[in-house]
Amino acid sequence: MAASMASQAAFRGLRTTTTKHVLLDKLKCTWLNPRRWLNLQEYQSKKLMQDSGVAVQRFYVADTASEAQEAAKRLNAKEIVLKAQILAGGRGKGVFDSGLKGGVHLTKDPAVVGELAKKMLGFNLVTKQTPKDGVKVKTVMVAEALDINRETYFAILMDRACNGPVMVGSPQGGMDIEEVAATTPELIFKEVIDIFEGVRDDQALRMAANLGFKGALQRQAADQIKRLYDLFLKVDATQVEVNPLGETPEGQVVCFDAKINFDDNAEFRQKDVFAMDDMTESDATEMEAAKWDLKYIGMDGNIACFVNGAGLAMATCDIIDLHGGKPANFLDLGGGVKERQVYEAFKLLTADPKVEAILVNIFGGIVNCAIIANGITKACRELELKVPLVVRLEGTNVHEAKRILSESGLPITAADDLDDAAKKAVAAIRK
Repeated sequence: MAASMASQAAFRGLRTTTTKHVLLDKLKCTWLNPRRWLNLQEYQSKKLMQDSGVAVQRFYVADTASEAQEAAKRLNAKEIVLKAQILAGGRGKGVFDSGLKGGVHLTKDPAVVGELAKKMLGFNLVTKQTPKDGVKVKTVMVAEALDINRETYFAILMDRACNGPVMVGSPQGGMDIEEVAATTPELIFKEVIDIFEGVRDDQALRMAANLGFKGALQRQAADQIKRLYDLFLKVDATQVEVNPLGETPEGQVVCFDAKINFDDNAEFRQKDVFAMDDMTESDATEMEAAKWDLKYIGMDGNIACFVNGAGLAMATCDIIDLHGGKPANFLDLGGGVKERQVYEAFKLLTADPKVEAILVNIFGGIVNCAIIANGITKACRELELKVPLVVRLEGTNVHEAKRILSESGLPITAADDLDDAAKKAVAAIRK
């Protein structure tokens, strides 16, 4: 059965603007959307590549219009590209509240770079992926503009089916790789990487040939592929995607645009990388939730959902929707829950003025239901909960949890199962 609009919205919230993982066999592709916690600006990703010897355009970063103009002069390039630095995609077709159209501009005149930067910095850029009011631009990237003779696609990513990293490439780059996989799957090439050997010379050369590089460019592309794998290992990446990996009229192989996903479990040894995390564009509630290891996504309904597990969260959203209600959020407690997390979760939920009822749906496997119950009663008392609360608990220590709730004297509505809980939550807001 197709997922409801509610769960689709929740799932979209779990995704990021990063491109998808590609897991391939000879003829098939499956696209999985990773959740990306670490957000890097374009110039930060380019700097990581540059530090690993990967060929990128020469660039500078500027915070003021005068710095941007000076950077353009220092580049001494035939043509310059000026890019507003925000995390959202669609910058090229965006509009600034200064009246300037487009967050990406080409020019040959450094003075024009300064004038354009004046209309970018300090102004909000609105794109299809930003909030309605847009995102304030605080930094611009001034880079050398290079012509591209041909665009290819290349990525290194973790593939569960192969128990390790794989290279994926296509001679059809600069476009949506999903479309390439769907229409011309024969143009998608895969090389499994042995984690002990790394990328072998013959693999790198074969992938370069499959991407369409010939002669000296094939060797150059193979070298870039090996350097990208070195970067992949160095920063504990789960994905390094270059689109396009292009060749210039001057005979250079250049990584023109790249997205990097990182393994969040490696934060302890990638402190410098994670210190670059740009949280300025993140939702304040999501950021607060992340402090407590909670996954929160705001939605536009009025029934707050408090669950453990992304699948259960989407099912809860669907059942609420089925009974005529609208979920106000998607909040996933995850596994090792503590009472304080439950309390902080309730603080987040009750801070939303749209919330008219709260539905708690916990299936205790590794989660102890009694901990949830104690957290709920503490939150209800200390936060003086004013909205109806419906609770459905199942699993580990559930009888003790139900005893705690029933003896609390609090106005908590118990539910037998998820369907019953959704009905009671929707009924509560209609009284």
